[in-house]
Amino acid sequence: MIRLILSDLDHTLLREDGSVSEETLRVLEACRAKGIRFAIATARYWIGAERYIALLRPDYEITTDGTLVHAGGERIYSCAFSAGETNAIVQRIRQAAPEAEITVACGKTVYWNSERIAQSEKLHKAVYCDYASPLEIRANKIVAELPDESLAKAIAAAARCKLQCYRGEQWYAFIPADSGKIAAIRALARACGVGLGDIVAFGDDLNDIDMLKLCGVGVAVANAVPEVRGAADEIARSNEEDGVARWLSERLLMEERGL
Repeated sequence: MIRLILSDLDHTLLREDGSVSEETLRVLEACRAKGIRFAIATARYWIGAERYIALLRPDYEITTDGTLVHAGGERIYSCAFSAGETNAIVQRIRQAAPEAEITVACGKTVYWNSERIAQSEKLHKAVYCDYASPLEIRANKIVAELPDESLAKAIAAAARCKLQCYRGEQWYAFIPADSGKIAAIRALARACGVGLGDIVAFGDDLNDIDMLKLCGVGVAVANAVPEVRGAADEIARSNEEDGVARWLSERLLMEERGL
């Protein structure tokens, strides 16, 4: 019995233009009325997901590549580097790529060495930082725009941390070795008293594979990368066709009505 819906945002629940359809909102509300809880699981920082959190009203928010979990305004899980590890990674990036843009997340606060903060759709609430002085924070996630993946892998290996890559982008994320969506989902399941087998998860990218395998039902949208479609239990329609909403409507709401 499905008790929790877990969905990625970009290229999964969201359409390619970043919008959320009225059908998706309607279906999620119908699931909520049935007592089924809903959570997002996104690589986005919390401030980058904030407008969708306000629109979707999830019961839980897994953000920042699974290093943070919130329930409303309450933080219920966090996995972070030490302050020393945070600064060591930032300095390794600066030495390897002096002109690299770097973002560093500590909870809901994001630091960024860019002059384009005000123009950013996702990170207009970031705090400017040139990283000339050490940060006295424990970062949940550090992201840099680097020229190639081999450089990112070398930095991650030196720092003994986990590296996340994103489809079609040259932004690379460095997160603690024991973090990620899997750790966050396990923490969330314990906190809300839901078994992993009672969760349906939706995703599209490589960092969603373990999530789809962990949960009771793992569903890839049709536009997911081949590796994700191959790892999924089922394939839904694409994000442009409201695949998540259609799957929930046809496989969950109709089943509960006995149709």
